[in-house]
Amino acid sequence: MIFGKVTLFAVAVSILILPNIAKAENPASQASQVPTLEDYYYAEDPFLLEWTFKERAKEISQMKEELTVEEKTLARWKEKQNHLWSNLPQNAFTINASAYTAAADECGKSDGITASGLKVAKDRTLACPPNYPFGTIVRIEGMGDYRCEDRGGAIKGNKFDIYMVTKAEAFQFGRKNLVAEVIR
Repeated sequence: MIFGKVTLFAVAVSILILPNIAKAENPASQASQVPTLEDYYYAEDPFLLEWTFKERAKEISQMKEELTVEEKTLARWKEKQNHLWSNLPQNAFTINASAYTAAADECGKSDGITASGLKVAKDRTLACPPNYPFGTIVRIEGMGDYRCEDRGGAIKGNKFDIYMVTKAEAFQFGRKNLVAEVIR
């Protein structure tokens, strides 16, 4: 048994160590074995590839962590309603706009949570017909840019509802025909 281990050790030394000692003693053979920059191909470098993939995975996980709850919610809706995005109007169109509040007598609840799951916000929240996916940005003439975040029983066709904080603002706004366009 000892003889077998000694023999195995001798074979390993003769294969692994002795050739390296011979190269060290002969500088001419050593110079021909040193890789040059022209011989290096980065796409086959296993250490570089492993590092690159690890770094990219870190970047992706950090990006996922950096998304706000609102962005995550809209991203989920974009996936679910992906089929609607290609059918949005390409040109300006007329909408029949009215205003609403988050009051319980209008919405059936008063927590301000829209159909998309987002909380209502002044100068941002828009109730759109069902053929507009949540997250669609609509520029309304004289009003600004609003995002489709809500639905409503009477919101069909060209009817849109703009969120207002108070009932006084909503009544003052009334109902208007306005020109709008989908931004994205």
